[in-house]
Amino acid sequence: MVLWSLRLKVAARGGSPSRVLRSMLEAKIKTMSLTPNDKLQFILGRRSIRVYAPGEVSEMAITQLLQAAMAAPSAVARDPWRFVVIRKKETLSAIAAALPNGGMLATAPLGIVVCGDLDAAHDRQLSYLLQDCSAAIENLLLCAHGLGLGACWLGVHPREDRIRKLREILQLPASVIPIAGIAIGHPGEEKEPRTRFNREYVHWEKW
Repeated sequence: MVLWSLRLKVAARGGSPSRVLRSMLEAKIKTMSLTPNDKLQFILGRRSIRVYAPGEVSEMAITQLLQAAMAAPSAVARDPWRFVVIRKKETLSAIAAALPNGGMLATAPLGIVVCGDLDAAHDRQLSYLLQDCSAAIENLLLCAHGLGLGACWLGVHPREDRIRKLREILQLPASVIPIAGIAIGHPGEEKEPRTRFNREYVHWEKW
């Protein structure tokens, strides 16, 4: 299992399996002794990356991103999430133009639009659909970080104009709602780990 995971990481980075796999296996052995704080630092190290270096994202990496997304919890295990994987530059540019602050999609090698099928959601409730899809999105973002990729979450729902434009671009069925667009690529910028932890937002036992 470890070897398979490492092969996927190598494929995502476009490296030579023999050389890169050896170095990554050594790194994996070191991570066997990661402390709980080290694992927390991994989560804190996930940042929104809006600048991408040249290079495609492999199909193997895309599969792993989607596997991670679909490992998320879902109300009554209904799994209402649906994904549109986009590599065509003209489509990425069209979506970028439809989303304010979404310009990085036009320069990303990969976009994934996360949608929810209302017919599949628990009790056909929009709130459950949004919670399920949000959990899937966070899993996808953490997986991208683990693969050495950079990603940025771009909100679509509940803006009606954005929903309408993405419906048109992607030709979505009536029951399928675009929730967010994710720009993904090899990071062209570095950001330090951080937390926005604020004790004033925490209440114990009661408000």
